[in-house]
Formats: sequence, structure tokens, C-alpha cells
Amino acid sequence: MDRARGAALQLRPLLPTSSADPGGSEASFSYKENLIGALLAIFGHLVVSIALNLQKYCHIRLAGSKDPRAYFKTKTWWLGLFLMLLGELGVFASYAFAPLSLIVPLSAVSVIASAIIGIIFIKEKWKPKDFLRRYVLSFVGCGLAIVGTYLLVTFAPNSHEKMTGENITRHLVSWPFLLYMLVEIILFCLLLYFYKEKNANNIVVILLLVALLGSMTVVTVKAVAGMLVLSIQGNLQLDYPIFYVMFVCMVATAVYQAAFLSQASQMYDSSLIASVGYILSTTIAITAGAVFYLDFIGEDALHICMFALGCLIAFLGVFLITRNRKKAIPFEPYISMDAMPGVKCMSFSAWTSRTSNLAAQMPFLLTSLFLGCVPDR
Repeated sequence: MDRARGAALQLRPLLPTSSADPGGSEASFSYKENLIGALLAIFGHLVVSIALNLQKYCHIRLAGSKDPRAYFKTKTWWLGLFLMLLGELGVFASYAFAPLSLIVPLSAVSVIASAIIGIIFIKEKWKPKDFLRRYVLSFVGCGLAIVGTYLLVTFAPNSHEKMTGENITRHLVSWPFLLYMLVEIILFCLLLYFYKEKNANNIVVILLLVALLGSMTVVTVKAVAGMLVLSIQGNLQLDYPIFYVMFVCMVATAVYQAAFLSQASQMYDSSLIASVGYILSTTIAITAGAVFYLDFIGEDALHICMFALGCLIAFLGVFLITRNRKKAIPFEPYISMDAMPGVKCMSFSAWTSRTSNLAAQMPFLLTSLFLGCVPDR
């Protein structure tokens, strides 16, 4: 009897060593999921930026030429639409792999890509000194945004809870999220009252409305994307009512976001909307993800501080990039008119006559929901 008890005592210390490998493989797997999600998001934002500029190029060529074709009858516009859908699919899929707090700030990649594309396609006669003086803020901003993005990916939270119907329902009825929702609804109603009744058309008011709606959009997008990926993998989640609740909320908040963004773009410069909107939307979306999905539970203080530092550096980079853009009082596209063969000139009224219909504006507005900013039109 004593021998058996002694043998049992000798075997107990061996148990933690046998379970050390699964823990390490789990940490490695969570890092791989973070990397996959980050790469999908970066790829999606890059492709969407290229698509937007292709469609913009198509509109400019048609507006400045005598071509009678509609924009949707050109190959360039359809190529831009295909790339836009491909990029949006990549961003949507990224939410299923990585935490919400990692994916949302990566929308800075779209601002970096747009700035680089804008510099490349500007065909003007310039001297090296003038070029450096004119675009020094853009270069500094791109560098800061890249450094911030690196810190975000490196020190992002490693929460990888399966997006099952039970888990989402449990988070939805938890008291921290219910309290957060109560505060957000009250704040949204107050802002909407001042905006509609008191004519408070300040850009911060409008973009706070967009950011509050956007926080719910990204929360529901992650839930829908995660449940779809689990269903594809064989763990069917589409029979849970919470999936359709999240899907309806995702569509509704996205539509209202597009409406407020459209109103903001008519009153304020797009570069100002891009910088302020990115900062507000990212901050509120990260807060919503931290409350709903508990992204930062179990993270040490150093990782949280470095992640916050990455956000601040990315914010500063986006601000410097957008601040360098010229005011859009006279319409000035990324691609100069004299750089395009067969295009002589184009007025702002000609551009707006081409893009005044809703079908031409909606791709830009809906894309901005995932980019966190309004692209120049």
C-alpha cells in the first residue's frame, strides 16, 4: 500500500511536463491565427485602395473625354469593382481569424496605400527640393503608420475564442456589454438630437455617430465571419438565431454609417474626414471589442502599453498623411489630368454630374465602412 502511494506521488510531478507541449503549440497556433488575420486585412486594404483608384481613373477619363459610354460599360470600372469585392472579402475573412482589436487599426494600410498611389500617379514637373518639401509630411506619416502597424501586429492580443452561437450569446447578455450598450445608446441619442434638432453639424459630432455605429458593425462582422468559417469547417452555426440577429444588425448599422458618411463628405474635406474618422472609429471599435470579446483579458501590462503606443503612432501617421493633402475646393484627383492621354480638362461640375447617382457613390461609401475613412471622390 505504501509502495503504491509512493509510486503515485512520484508520477504527479510528471504531469505538468507532459502538458507543456500542448500549451506551447496552442500559443504558436494563436500567433499563426493572428498572422493570418493581419495578412488578410493588409491584403484586403491594399487591394481596395487600388480598386478605388482604378474606378476613380475610369470616372475621370469619361468625364474629361467625349466618350459616350457609361462608367459601368468600361473594363476598368469592372476590374475595379472585382478588386474591391476581393479586397472586402479579405478584410471580412480576417475578422474570423484575428482579434477585433488587431484588425480594426490595420485600416491605416489603406491610407498609406492611397498616399503612395497618389504620389506615384501625380505627373507634374517638379524639382527634387520641391518634391521633398511638398511630400515630407506624407513620407514621415507613412513611416510612422508603418511603425505603428508593426507594433500593432507584434503586441496584439491573443484571444482566440471560437465564434460559436453559445459563446456569442453569452457575451451578448453579459453585464459589461449591456452596460456598454446602454452608455452607447444614450450617447448616440444625444448626438443625434443635437445633430438633427440643434443643427450641430460639427465634424466631430457626425463622425462620432459614424464611429458608434461602426463599433457595432465590426462586432457583428466578427461574429458573422467567425460563425461562417466554423460552418465551413464542419461545425454548423447557421441554425442559431443569434447568427441572423448579428447579420441584420451588421447590415443596418452599415447602411446608416454610409448615410452619415455621405452627409459628412458633402460638408467637410475628405482628408479631414479620413484622419478624424480613423481615430474616432478605431478607438471606439477597440473599446467595443475589448468589452464584448474580452480581447485584453490575460494580457500583461507591457503588451497592452505597447499596443496602445502602436495605435497612437498609427494615429499620428494617418494625421500627417491626410494633413498634407490639398483642400478639395477645386477638385484635384490623385492622377493629374494632363498626365492622361486624350484628356484636356475637367471641371468639378463635370465630375459631380458623372457621380451624382447613388450607384456611383455607394461603392466608395460602403468601402469606407471597413477602411475607417472616406476616400477622395
